[in-house]
Amino acid sequence: MESLLARAASLAWRRPRRIVALWVALLVGGAWFSAHQTDHLSGGGWEVAGSQSARAAQLLDGSDAAGSSLGVLVAGGSADAVAARLASVRAEILALADVDAGAPLRLERGTVALLPVFHRGPPSAAADAAGELRERLVQTGPATQTRVVGAPAVWSEYQEVSKRQLVQAELLGFPLVLVILVAAFGTIVAALAPLILGVVVVLLAGAVIYGLSLVVQMSLFVTSVVSMIGIGIAVDYSLFIVSRFRSELRRGGTTEAALRRALASSGGAVLSSGIAVVLALGALLLVQLNAIRSVAIGAIAVVVLAVVAAVTLLPALLALTGDRIERLAVRLPRHERGDDGENRLWRAWTVKTSAHPVLALALAGGLLAVLAAPLPSIETANRYLEQLPRDSEVRAATDRVGELVGAGFLAPVQLLVSDAAAAAEIQVRVAALDGVRAARPVLPVADGSWLLVGVILEFDPELPAARAALERVQRLAEPIAAAHGATLVVGGTTRLGAEVQDAVGGGLWRMIVFILVTSYLALLVLLRSVVLPLKAVAINLLSVGAAYGVLVAVFQWGWLDWTGFASPGHVDTIVLVLILAVTYGLSMDYELFLLTRIRELYLAGYSNAEAVARGLAASARTITSAAIIMVAVFGAFAVAGASSIKQLGVGLAVAIFVDATVVRLVIVPAAMQLLGDWNWWLPGWLARVLAPVREPRDARSS
Repeated sequence: MESLLARAASLAWRRPRRIVALWVALLVGGAWFSAHQTDHLSGGGWEVAGSQSARAAQLLDGSDAAGSSLGVLVAGGSADAVAARLASVRAEILALADVDAGAPLRLERGTVALLPVFHRGPPSAAADAAGELRERLVQTGPATQTRVVGAPAVWSEYQEVSKRQLVQAELLGFPLVLVILVAAFGTIVAALAPLILGVVVVLLAGAVIYGLSLVVQMSLFVTSVVSMIGIGIAVDYSLFIVSRFRSELRRGGTTEAALRRALASSGGAVLSSGIAVVLALGALLLVQLNAIRSVAIGAIAVVVLAVVAAVTLLPALLALTGDRIERLAVRLPRHERGDDGENRLWRAWTVKTSAHPVLALALAGGLLAVLAAPLPSIETANRYLEQLPRDSEVRAATDRVGELVGAGFLAPVQLLVSDAAAAAEIQVRVAALDGVRAARPVLPVADGSWLLVGVILEFDPELPAARAALERVQRLAEPIAAAHGATLVVGGTTRLGAEVQDAVGGGLWRMIVFILVTSYLALLVLLRSVVLPLKAVAINLLSVGAAYGVLVAVFQWGWLDWTGFASPGHVDTIVLVLILAVTYGLSMDYELFLLTRIRELYLAGYSNAEAVARGLAASARTITSAAIIMVAVFGAFAVAGASSIKQLGVGLAVAIFVDATVVRLVIVPAAMQLLGDWNWWLPGWLARVLAPVREPRDARSS
């Protein structure tokens, strides 16, 4: 790795303009694709392969008997005006391909009408069809108001909303990052390099997402998640390298020598961190949902892009800048530094922490335990409608439909029965259950070999109350089907939601095991220690637990509702797995940056205590600056994003803040002080298995 990075530094020194020109060409070539990255994204991908709802969807494919997931709501001041508008709407729908209109449901004495719309194309194209309907039909006139409702319409509007939210988050995030970088570096030129890298990575990531969406189904959530991670990790990686580059220049080295040493040390940490982050994000592939897997693919792509840019584009920019990186200085209060470049404040902090390691561990551990205390009462849910603002066009209209005919009207429970007598009995008896608004007449499907009973629930199909009603329906229907020797298949939105919960819950434990094992093995190879990786993977669980606890307090218990924020009363299911993977990946970032510096010093002959003190003092400022940048980026998305993105932003901001402060600056040095030389224990047989690592010749001077 060191040899590879040294060659990269030499290439950047000899051909900086060519490297920059290559990246500029990539930006120009990818600009259009980046601007259109959401064109082929999907609101689907939540089906669990082999599940009952998936089988039901297959049996009902192309059949009107399943009911409509789309509808057009027409409301007006008079029944005549609504009837005239309804005729016009029907004519426009019939002129479109892949959609058809059913019989309208007239309400409120004809002043409101709900027209069912059937989509004939593949499910992945339903959101596009809803978008075309909205573009053609939505209007607010003097006599009538027309809106498109249903899940595909929600995802259609979310596609537009997410674009605006992404722009808002980036417009808020990038200036915050610049301010923090200027405060950290003290010069505008030094601050611009990481910012440029962040912009480049995010723009090219958009083009990559566009390309991926043409090959595989990519979720609408991928753009916000990729942008959030891309900005933070690209700026963080470049911050580490630029900090080391400036440090080497201050010692009187040439630009080429400074570049080689910066890339050999911090660049190595960046490559190692990139591997760790990719492994952690790869755990998301264990969840059997294409939507989450697509987010994982996009996130892995942006991390790889950030690493490549950090070891190619950034060195080229630094080679062109040279010692001019100290220009345009901004006078800010600076911590006094010792002759060796270490920050005396952090050195004093480390000495105090190491002097009382048990007390430090008790206080820090107690704080994290308090933050994680709400975790046992966590309640998760998936509610696609909440991804839209409360006053949005589709959400307001869907809420109106729920008031008029029940929230479950466009998302009935689908009971598919292989026997006509069983289906008829189920239809009669289910209609009398609590929580059931109506049971539709039995209809033949799949060439008459199956009978469908559509059950309309009184509740929003994604609420816990709907799931409880579904359980009552199944408990009633299953014995009836068994008594007739029939097969029962249950489908619909409520059933799908339950399967998604189970898939995420089962995948979460597989993810935890995968992340712990792979993180440990990666750190074992990189740090050549049996104890340090064990400590790292265990401590990182504390950061995740603290993030989960804060999410429960804010979004489930509503502790911030007094500010005007309206908590949804639950934590989004997908947020749990995303926070676990991203937090573990980014925690490895700080862990490797800190421990590789400490290891350099330990191998150079310093005692464990002195290596920890010097390594933390030299790294703490960079780590805290990097963490503040991450918190600012995640905070920007928490302010501007949809409900799930808000939760993800808050959770990641808490996890990274806790990790970079309480964990990295208190727990790690205290634990390493207690462990002493055991930190670096590696059995002889294992040392022979692992590839030998050349000890840095200049660690003592660094």
